[in-house]
Amino acid sequence: MPNSALTAVSPLDGRYAGQIESLRAYFSEFGLIRYRVRVEIEWLIALAANVQLREVGPFSDATEAELRRVAAEFSVGDAERVKAIEAQTNHDVKSVEYWLKESLAGNAEVQKASGFIHFACTSEDINNLAYALALDGCRRAVLLPALERLIERLAAMARDLAELPMLSRTHGQAATPTTLGKEIANFVFRLRRARASLGTVRQLGKINGAVGNYNAHLAAYPGFDWEKFARRFVELLGLEFNPYTAQIEPHDSLVEFFDAVARTNTILLDLDRDLWGYVSLGYFRQRVKQDEVGSSTMPHKINPIDFENSEGNIGVANALLRHLADKLPVSRWQRDLSDSTALRNAGVALGHSLIAWRSCLRGLEKLEADPNRLAADLDANWEVLAEPVQTVMRRYGVSDAYEQLKVLTRGRGITREALAEFIASLPIPEAEKNRLLEMTPGAYIGKAAELAKRT
Repeated sequence: MPNSALTAVSPLDGRYAGQIESLRAYFSEFGLIRYRVRVEIEWLIALAANVQLREVGPFSDATEAELRRVAAEFSVGDAERVKAIEAQTNHDVKSVEYWLKESLAGNAEVQKASGFIHFACTSEDINNLAYALALDGCRRAVLLPALERLIERLAAMARDLAELPMLSRTHGQAATPTTLGKEIANFVFRLRRARASLGTVRQLGKINGAVGNYNAHLAAYPGFDWEKFARRFVELLGLEFNPYTAQIEPHDSLVEFFDAVARTNTILLDLDRDLWGYVSLGYFRQRVKQDEVGSSTMPHKINPIDFENSEGNIGVANALLRHLADKLPVSRWQRDLSDSTALRNAGVALGHSLIAWRSCLRGLEKLEADPNRLAADLDANWEVLAEPVQTVMRRYGVSDAYEQLKVLTRGRGITREALAEFIASLPIPEAEKNRLLEMTPGAYIGKAAELAKRT
């Protein structure tokens, strides 16, 4: 069978391939190899630039430029050659080292220093930095912009619908009114905090050898301050230095990153389900797209499929993210390889997250509030004014205020007229009676509109 979107096993490489195209540069096999090449080249350049390591360099400006060009222009064809070497060596990182020596054979300066390619490194020195750079790059270029677009859309909706009254439902039952905009504003606040958490996770990195003690480094250059050198190298890559590791960097910062994405997804799941419910209640209509079909047998259907798609993808994403968060920080003694295959699914988890965010945004763009439906629901539930009436009664010392309203309304509702009759009989100031008599469910929204407009 030919390898295509139609024959792909994974929906990320099949049905949803176009939606996660931006992730391929970071989390494909090509992307991982490209980041490995970058780390190897930057390590070689850093070694050559240090005067104490006189056997390495210094490199000319032209050679440094050539080395960085190899990393910047790394192609799929180059990656295929690396994989061909791996087919012989059965070692993915060593294959990058051999490819670099092969590719740079024409440069005399690099040839002289070729023994310093991958110098004193274990594979995990390269891999931990490659993954950290990939996650950091993807966060800045893909994930945060996608999340910000979603938040901006929600914030605009919150402001636009700030004054539109809506019946709340606590425990699924009619409750104190709010506004549609305020309910959306709640999610804007939550998602902004989630975005801040995701944006501030610092990725840690290390380059300290086979068990984290610079053993090989010091064997070659006993008097050199390798820890200071490694710290500077990691920080120049834009990462935070981890001074204490075994063979692997323990992945705690990766877990913080994945947890931040999973928490964002959980908030979005809550939003998806609420919006789905509001569509079901008729509070939102969905814009008709002429050629779309909602059901294969029921012509009238316009289903909230974008929110359902978002919910389903969040489930897959968070299952993977939670597994990675549990698995990655745990390693037998100084190293086992079980983290390697698990970590290759980071892109899968982030891919399903990205699809979920974009599906939710697509669903939001189809929504139109139905003021008439919202108003009808409010007008059918005058019992929600039992709360303000009994609260005002408490203020003026009326005994058993709560209990009186409970007898009047609980489980039976109440009409506007019956409530007005009850209010008229209350032993409270006339001005307060008039204020309560003028109150309607749609006007009993507290600071909801003000809060939503501040979003």
